Amino acid sequence: MAIKLLAVLVVFALAQGLPDLSRLRDFGRLRVWLGVLEQLGDGGRTVVALAVPVVLCALVQYALGGWLFGLLSFAFAVCVLWYSWGPRDLSEDVDAIVKAPDSDRRLAAAQALRCDGDDRPLPFEAPALVDAAFCSALRRWFGVLFWFLVLGPCGALLYRLTQLLAYSPSLAGVQGEVGRGFAQKLATLLDWAPAHLMALALAIASDFDAVFQTWKTWHDRAGKGYFSLDLGFLSAIARASVDADVIAGDGYAEDVNDPLVELADARHLLVRVLIVWLAATSLLVLGGFGV
Repeated sequence: MAIKLLAVLVVFALAQGLPDLSRLRDFGRLRVWLGVLEQLGDGGRTVVALAVPVVLCALVQYALGGWLFGLLSFAFAVCVLWYSWGPRDLSEDVDAIVKAPDSDRRLAAAQALRCDGDDRPLPFEAPALVDAAFCSALRRWFGVLFWFLVLGPCGALLYRLTQLLAYSPSLAGVQGEVGRGFAQKLATLLDWAPAHLMALALAIASDFDAVFQTWKTWHDRAGKGYFSLDLGFLSAIARASVDADVIAGDGYAEDVNDPLVELADARHLLVRVLIVWLAATSLLVLGGFGV
């Protein structure tokens, strides 16, 4: 776990210090790979497209484990995590909205913040922007981070490939309904644990009462159990926590209907949630619970 935490910190440093490196991420080969597997049929093609790269990644990670005191394994883990991160930089997308010189350009920039798989135009409204920021953070940061910490590089790769197969518009033409539906169900399943851990960290980093009451109320109104795969609660607690944070803010920015104020606070909250995750991981390492 300590090596994984160090790899995460290196990737964070690369993402912040060298953001242009994100342009090197190219998932176009996945489309070619799906074309090669065309004869396997719809569902089988998706399963094989996921399984083969993930298994190969696990084998490479295992093979490199004993070389050069684990340095090759560490470098491989950093490369896979960096490749699976994003793929777009969330901070850059938020900055593009905040720094846009006029309303038309802000609205255009906001479309890049949409959650993967959502083709609907994103309105320039506070609730919609907060929802999009948290959904994008789940799929760009927290989902891949969680599965990397749990399963290592193969977990990060599994998460990213699943998201692409489930939601990428460029892959829709080479997938059938069965295969894409399977990928979407798997993507939701992979999002369940990190979404709930985001909620827990958000309660710690923000207003605990607001987050807990909103989470409970959402489940009561939805009429679903707490273990449902419906992750709509994340949007509800995101809005509640951002509103509570803005109202309890610095005394001059308390308008919960201002899209830019809410979006800026959403980013600050997401960074705090990320810090809580890293702090919790560090405690696991210090306690000797991680492997």
